[in-house]
This record gives sequence, C-alpha cells and structure tokens, in this order.
Amino acid sequence: MNSSDNKTEEQNDFERYLQPTFFMDYNSKEVRSFADGCCKPHESTKEKAVKLYYAVRDEIRYDPYDFKLDKNNFTASSVLKKRRGYCVAKAILLTAVARYHGIPARPGFADVRNHLSTKRLRDLMETDLFMYHGYTELYIEGKWVKATPAFNLELCTNFNVKPLEFDGVHDSLFHEFDTLGNRHMEYVKDRGHFDDMPFEEIVRECKKVYPRFFRILSLEEQEKSALEDASPLATGDFHSEAIEENRKDAVGG
Repeated sequence: MNSSDNKTEEQNDFERYLQPTFFMDYNSKEVRSFADGCCKPHESTKEKAVKLYYAVRDEIRYDPYDFKLDKNNFTASSVLKKRRGYCVAKAILLTAVARYHGIPARPGFADVRNHLSTKRLRDLMETDLFMYHGYTELYIEGKWVKATPAFNLELCTNFNVKPLEFDGVHDSLFHEFDTLGNRHMEYVKDRGHFDDMPFEEIVRECKKVYPRFFRILSLEEQEKSALEDASPLATGDFHSEAIEENRKDAVGG
C-alpha cells in the first residue's frame, strides 16, 4: 500500500469518528445547545476538547443506577435531558459533543476493579469487577488522547478520591490513587474502541457477570408505575450513599 492509500484510509477513519449515530445524536437540539454553550468558535481543538470534558464531567451527575435496558436511555440527548448517567452514557455524550465540534472521537471500554462504588451497589453486583467502564478517545493535535468524564467533582469529594483532570495532551484514564495516595482503581482488561456504543454486547456480557443486578432491574422495570424512574433501583441516590459511608468511616462506624 502506498502513502496516498494510507492517507485515504486515515481520512476515512476520521470521517467515521465524526459522524452522528443513534447514540451520538449530536444533530438533536439538546446536544447542539449544550455543545455550543461549552466552546467558542475561535478556540483551538485542544481548548474545545478540554472545555467539553469538564462540562460533561461536572454538569452531568454520575449515576450507576441509571443503567436501563432501553437503548434510548443511552443517547447523548437523553443523558442531557436527565443530567445524569453512568460512565458509558457520559462517555457517549463526550464523544457526541466532540464530533459536533469537528473533533474525531470514539468511545472506548475497559474492565476495572476498585471502581467508585458503595456497599449497596457492590451487593447488587456481587463483585468488585466493573465491566465496560467507559471512556472517550479524542484526536487532538495529531494523536489520540483518552479522557474519562465519568466522575463529577462533587462525587470525587464524597469518595475522597482525586478528580480526573484533562489537559488535552495526556491520557486521563482512571482514579489510580485516592486523596491519601493509596492505590485505588485498577484496569484489568482493555476492550478497545468502537465507532458507536456496542449496546447489545455490553448488555449481554454484563448480564452474565451481574445476574442479581439485572434480575432486580428487570423486575422493577416490569412493575414500575407510570411515574418515570419510580423503581427503588432507579431512584437510588449514589451520592447520598457515598456521603453516608464516608461519614461512618470518619467516626469509626
């Protein structure tokens, strides 16, 4: 393959990572409005990427109880309407707004241990392994850079972990240490990057690993009332759980 063929292949790859999709629906008014409010037209790609990262990180609350078996729950526009979502949903949103601003972007996934969690969530999952932890890869100044916008600043404070910062140059991938310098999160398996969210694959694999979580989720979705998010699992307050557990730890409870 000659150099011109390589260049054409690279351009085609970038084009794939700029397109709207069912999940990265940046042609929706919600996503356009949010993305336009984050950046100014004259700013550089790196400046835009950094601003988008912090907007998604801190303006959208991390909520692991927001995992539903409905594809529509994971679209960028849906995440913005709710102003909450778990790591995959927030990575989808960051990918969408980056593509809207002409920054090639793609979602990536990895399995991790010691993910930010509470006793209630660990009991539901029956393991400390978190499958398909979501992050975003952005093409900035000639290279792909990883960014994880999952955990908002308030949540990190509640968990006593250092928030993930992003400068548009270095990978910002996971909470390796807590605020005391103790080792915290560990990546177990990198599942690579995708053009779009592999919804069926994620649900299939997670159902195998978290049968109790999905059994309860399915029952609650069948029984929930006409009120949106009326089920106990869906209305779990992850932030409050984190505050309560840290309070107990502080007093030796």
